[in-house]
Amino acid sequence: MYLTTFSFKKCGFSRIFYGKDENRTRRRLTFIDLKLIFYYNIMDLIEHLKRKTASAPKRIVLADGEDIRAIRAADLLLREGLTSGLFLLGDPSVITRSALELGLSIDRANLVDPARSPDRHAYADIYLECHHHRISREQAFEEIAEVLNFGAMLVRQSAADCLIGGADHPTADLIKSAWWIIGMKPQVKTVSSSFLMILEDRNFGADGVLVFADCAVVPQPNPHQLADIAMAAAENFRSLTGAEPIVGLLSFSTKGSAEHPDVLKVRQAAEELKNRNPGLVFDGEIQFDAAVVGSICGKKAPGSPVAGKANVLIFPDLDAGNICYKIAERFGRARALGPLMQGLNKPVSDLSRGCSWQDICEVAVVTQNLA
Repeated sequence: MYLTTFSFKKCGFSRIFYGKDENRTRRRLTFIDLKLIFYYNIMDLIEHLKRKTASAPKRIVLADGEDIRAIRAADLLLREGLTSGLFLLGDPSVITRSALELGLSIDRANLVDPARSPDRHAYADIYLECHHHRISREQAFEEIAEVLNFGAMLVRQSAADCLIGGADHPTADLIKSAWWIIGMKPQVKTVSSSFLMILEDRNFGADGVLVFADCAVVPQPNPHQLADIAMAAAENFRSLTGAEPIVGLLSFSTKGSAEHPDVLKVRQAAEELKNRNPGLVFDGEIQFDAAVVGSICGKKAPGSPVAGKANVLIFPDLDAGNICYKIAERFGRARALGPLMQGLNKPVSDLSRGCSWQDICEVAVVTQNLA
């Protein structure tokens, strides 16, 4: 039975969910129904992004090219037409041997060993310029042979459209390579990150889809950085969902309910955001419940443009953002895709070192939709 809509009512300490089938008949939903709704919510978005990618595929770099997970992901992405060109960085003999052992076809992938690439000398010269000649030519020649640096250079030089790495490297190394080589967008001074969050309850966000930021990069953002993060996260949300972003600048205070330096920081960020992007729908400082629940927003922040419909949540610091996305993922059974790097000239995405090859495929699809 296909469920077109669902709602809930409180019953004691629990919630009873109801849905309507294709005949608009209302009935009580089982736990299996709810799991199917969540599954199709995830698949709806992923399939939508896959269709967009297949219609206009981009060239991607998988920096962790010798990793079996990256090789498996490359096989699927090439087989399903989800990339117009794919670089696997590492020793080609190692990559080819692993692919043969796994029975995978990566014949159409570009296997590049940065240390033996004919572009290494030219890229070392550009890398030296990126560092404003503060390092030696010898050091530049050595460092450009690192897969993250070489991958970022491929993107900078427009040999590829986006970079995906981190399965075998710390986030800090990926950010450093991207910051030095790919550089920042104009008018943006902050590299940050966001997660695309897919919730079981489609009453929140845009049909259950939200963006959380920053959850991985900036520990203690100042007001200017918070405004940068909000603008970049809103842009990502619009690109990935096609919906208009509604941004909540989160705090433990709503519109003056508390006074504290941390609250003042969020207010100042809101004022800067108003001046820099007056067309953006947002509010702050605002508490989480007021940002996402209309009835609560009506009491705590009457007249707020967010009106309890926030789909982009900006956290005041990295503690809050990192903890909250993991709580939503583990306790709330949300799906978290990312972190997606923000503020850079071209798309870069980080991977968890515990990621699966399927995760790499999905992040590759999402990242191409930001290119």
